Amino acid sequence: MQTFQHYDTSGFFDEVFAPSCAVRPHYDTVVRSLDTLAAGDFARRQQSADAAFLKQGVTFTVYGDDKGTERIFPFDLMPRIIPRNEWEHIESGLVQRITALNLFLNDVYHGQQIMNDGVVPREIVESAAHYRPEFRGITVPHHIYIHVCGTDLVRDDSGAYFVLEDNGRCPSGASYVLENRQAMKRTFPHLLEQLPVRPVDGYGAMLRATLAHLAPPGVVDPAIVVLTPGVCNSAYFEHAYLARQMGVPIVEGRDLIVRDDRVFMRTTGGLVQVHVIYRRIDDDFLDPLVFRKDSLLGVPGLVRAYTVGNVALANSIGTGVADDKATYAYVPKMIRYYLDQEPILPNVPTYLGGEPDDRAYILEHLDSLVVKAVNESGGYGMLMGPSSTQGQRDEFKRRIVANPRNYIAQPVLSLSRHPTFVGDHFEGRHIDLRPYILYGDKIQVLPGGLTRVALKKGSLVVNSSQGGGSKDTWVLWDAA
Repeated sequence: MQTFQHYDTSGFFDEVFAPSCAVRPHYDTVVRSLDTLAAGDFARRQQSADAAFLKQGVTFTVYGDDKGTERIFPFDLMPRIIPRNEWEHIESGLVQRITALNLFLNDVYHGQQIMNDGVVPREIVESAAHYRPEFRGITVPHHIYIHVCGTDLVRDDSGAYFVLEDNGRCPSGASYVLENRQAMKRTFPHLLEQLPVRPVDGYGAMLRATLAHLAPPGVVDPAIVVLTPGVCNSAYFEHAYLARQMGVPIVEGRDLIVRDDRVFMRTTGGLVQVHVIYRRIDDDFLDPLVFRKDSLLGVPGLVRAYTVGNVALANSIGTGVADDKATYAYVPKMIRYYLDQEPILPNVPTYLGGEPDDRAYILEHLDSLVVKAVNESGGYGMLMGPSSTQGQRDEFKRRIVANPRNYIAQPVLSLSRHPTFVGDHFEGRHIDLRPYILYGDKIQVLPGGLTRVALKKGSLVVNSSQGGGSKDTWVLWDAA
């Protein structure tokens, strides 16, 4: 085990090594293989993979950075491996969770029984920034609101999995899952052949089938498009990539027009009716006749076409109330209420700024908590209490007192670590996992997902906008 002879396993749950420094069984093949590499070989392969990402334009965008916004998405060649028994636990928990979230959304926009029964406070729902009361009573195809979900998972110092948050509006990152696997096939093809790794390259077909399921009744071969804000959007690479994977057009709002409550795409051969839109645009910008009147990204009349059932949207309008970070705290109660089951994947303990007792606790313990704005993402709007300054804590105290509903707080979890290549050797870096769940005629979970890595030493923030990278995630068919 020469490659890892100086690797530090202390202080955290390490994905590869047990506390005794023994290699966990499902990593044995990978560790032995890396030990056979000649000096400098791994570094050369890493450089080759980085060059391929650069050539292929595997990028994301960082807004507000005066050093330039376009970045190559950092990728670490050592894979993260999940054995079959762990994955079955994760998968069952994700299926349970998306089922409950969709039942909740259907209830919120119809009978509101969970609120009437006091299980979820009415104020939590009605004060959510992405709650759309005007959509109460609107029937969506098959009563499914969240068709594509990215649920972020973390592991604590004992190795237990927790749900950190749900992303039920326009979750991103699936394209990097597919690109990471291609990079591993090019770089370590024999290693992949030695292990029973479940494939991920069927995601495009899975996504297309999920979207086709939403088509209006009687439409056998639906026309599907990916609606993007345009090339300047941070996730445009992904929008174009997934459109290619599905074999469908990518369009901007100006490419679509509504006539007689039907949506059409402008083409060189004339107008073509569109039946399903995989939209990567937030609700506010979808239709200037209903939401933001200054939006140039959406399609006038789209909402009307949607509400009368002539076109389907994935994800549905109004799903944001379910991934509001304050609503997140009530998902375990939703699971018990709708499914009469105990949650398979627990939440991270969460304190709500809108609850007086919780708020008092948050304000007294800012130096030991992670504080998050309920509708921010990408690592923005967050205070890492243990590493914060007094000035930062004072500023967050002011914000919380001024707008308590807008903040939650959670204890700092000792996130699991994984060996990550740094310079010319491996060091432990904290990771999380974003699996992708698709809900069409059935619920499917892509085997693996995006393992995100906090590349800064000691950092717990894995978001790419905050300097994070990713790994390929290998789910095994059987024990390795």
